[in-house]
Amino acid sequence: MADTTKITSHEVVYAGGDKKIHYLAAGPINGPLILFIHGWPGTAITWKAQIEAFAGVGFRVISPDMPGYGKSTARRILDDYTQEALVEGMLALLGDTGRDAAVWVGHDWGAGVTSSVATQHPEVVKALINIAVPFHTIELGWDGFLPLVNRELYPADKYEYGQWDYQRHYEEDFEKAVAWFEKDVAGFCKAGLQKSKPSASRFSTGTANVRKDGGWFGLTQPPPVEATGPPSLPPDVFESFTADMKKTGLWAGSAYYMHHKRNAEYNGNAPSGGRLSQPVLFIHATWDLVCETKTSRLAEPMRKVCSNLTEVTIDAGHFAQYEKPGEVNAALFRFLIEELPTEWPGYWDNGYTNKKTVA
Repeated sequence: MADTTKITSHEVVYAGGDKKIHYLAAGPINGPLILFIHGWPGTAITWKAQIEAFAGVGFRVISPDMPGYGKSTARRILDDYTQEALVEGMLALLGDTGRDAAVWVGHDWGAGVTSSVATQHPEVVKALINIAVPFHTIELGWDGFLPLVNRELYPADKYEYGQWDYQRHYEEDFEKAVAWFEKDVAGFCKAGLQKSKPSASRFSTGTANVRKDGGWFGLTQPPPVEATGPPSLPPDVFESFTADMKKTGLWAGSAYYMHHKRNAEYNGNAPSGGRLSQPVLFIHATWDLVCETKTSRLAEPMRKVCSNLTEVTIDAGHFAQYEKPGEVNAALFRFLIEELPTEWPGYWDNGYTNKKTVA
């Protein structure tokens, strides 16, 4: 009998043969389909804990290197990284599985992409699960998230862009912003994936003062690998991820930040108006100071446009699925069992019945 939990590599070519997406797959070929979409920075393998857990219970699991990362096309062409272009890639990825719909899980910019997919093509979304970045925010450009900044923490006269100042840094001097990471990609990757802990303040000094500091964190380059502790990913996963990031650099992945106006135009005109009736799960990361959803209004738009919304809080930082994979996986499992039971492996053919006796 074949080992259906084995992770295999695949690729799909699209855009008239001009682009490709590399992806990892595991689980029985006919299992319920779930897609894990990474953000900045990331690669397919960073979802390994989820790939193994979901494949192990019978899901067909797909995790791509997003455009700009890993073995996928990573050209230094800004237009490759608009939400419209990224959605085209996601539809090609879905099509390569032979399915017409799936459960979509996104984190960080991956959540922006899954949100765009749901906005533009709700028919391909059986359920939407976003981690750290709520639906109906970043995929709508600056107007989707800047008005929701906590102005008690970030007065507008001092912090016009709040904790999102770093995104304005990209727009004003993209090449300089990216060059900083590429002075030491391995050092940046290790420093960026340190295990988080509760902070005494909700103020994100590192991202709110980027332009004031003349660049990232007031440093001339990322700290060397020996200067930081163990990353939140397992050693083998981290090594694979870092090797991929060293190959592509950060230019392409950072280009996702350069299209707020175009993304707003694209998603602002969606036929659905951005409303979702499918089951939606949002995972709050308690210690995330940038995508701050616990004391800001960042989750409010999602609550207004999602008619079947579940919210869960994990005590972790921005990369909750790395820091607390067991808790994140448990939240996803419970959500699917409760809100989308027909997408649980074996639902249709295992003869499971539940008869309750009334006394």
